[in-house]
Amino acid sequence: MIDIAGAVAADAIDEETRDQPEPAHRAAGVGPVVAHYGDPMREQRVLATGVGLVDRSHRGVIAVPGEERIGWLHTLTSQHLAALAPWQGTELLVLSPHGHVEQHAMVADDGETTWLDTEPGTTGGLLSYLERMRFFSKVDPRDATADHALLSLVGPEAAGALDTLGVTGLAAPDVIGVPGPKFRSGELPARPSVVYDVKPLPVGGWARRVALGVDLLVPRPAMAQVVAELRGAGVPVAGLWAYEAIRVAARRARAGVDTDHRTIPAEVDLIAPAVHLDKGCYRGQETVARVHNLGKPPRRLVLLHLDGVASDQPPVAGTPVTVDGRTVGFVGTAVHHFELGQIALAVVKRNTPDDARLMVGESAAAIDAV
Repeated sequence: MIDIAGAVAADAIDEETRDQPEPAHRAAGVGPVVAHYGDPMREQRVLATGVGLVDRSHRGVIAVPGEERIGWLHTLTSQHLAALAPWQGTELLVLSPHGHVEQHAMVADDGETTWLDTEPGTTGGLLSYLERMRFFSKVDPRDATADHALLSLVGPEAAGALDTLGVTGLAAPDVIGVPGPKFRSGELPARPSVVYDVKPLPVGGWARRVALGVDLLVPRPAMAQVVAELRGAGVPVAGLWAYEAIRVAARRARAGVDTDHRTIPAEVDLIAPAVHLDKGCYRGQETVARVHNLGKPPRRLVLLHLDGVASDQPPVAGTPVTVDGRTVGFVGTAVHHFELGQIALAVVKRNTPDDARLMVGESAAAIDAV
């Protein structure tokens, strides 16, 4: 945790795992992360208009060294990784045989190791799957959470703040986009559907340009030094509450919070960043292809504006969304936004009208569909 006066530790989903009785970062000897530093609304404004440093060191980190790592991960996941070059990053999914989202990971390759960072509490499940699929491949996946920490520079000025750390020229994310249905095989470039620029950090680890800013993977012993250098250059800190509010307003789903066991990638806008629609076989590909080419997903991700809220506490993840007493979906992440008020991501049935009067617990909600 960034140990600064006024820091308040996070709880709920950012303190507990979903697949282990003990928090994964606790088991790895990693301390808690910060919810806020005393003024979460001000911290949100900083992230929305400038740049702030967010401690996301509770995320799991898997290191995959080995000369066959790129081709091996290519065959197991939804992303086209065969052409991933050193010092590039992307996103990937591990799907069930029926195409449901099981794992989501951010990716970076440094020429010797492919790094996967994952949601808190999901690292064990992803690592277990990778180990089962090793067979005779020359790879050696391991849990590196205890050794490396993820920090994030968030906001429109994030790339410029890297000058303090001696890193310049990080390119913006390169997205190939999602083509229309029934495109001919071979029309998409044989490369990841999104490419993130990655550069080495002088202290070790790397910086990766992403949609909301820049992620920094640093050795844990160097974390305090990196934080001190950035703060000394005038970069303020912000907590996870602020980060989550910015993420929700940007309509970016978080696996395990804004998804359930039935979620398929097309329902929560994970096709563009994490799925290549024209690559070889992988588990769950049939569902992805069928939905894209022949129909529409049964549900969709929406942004809810909550009205008439009876409590200062946002609804918890999993709260039903109803229309006239009939359940049409569920709430994922709900937050207080400094401009939009109380908002939430939700997954609802596709045929739910945009002007339907929705209820979330005791509160009414209006859809801002995506």
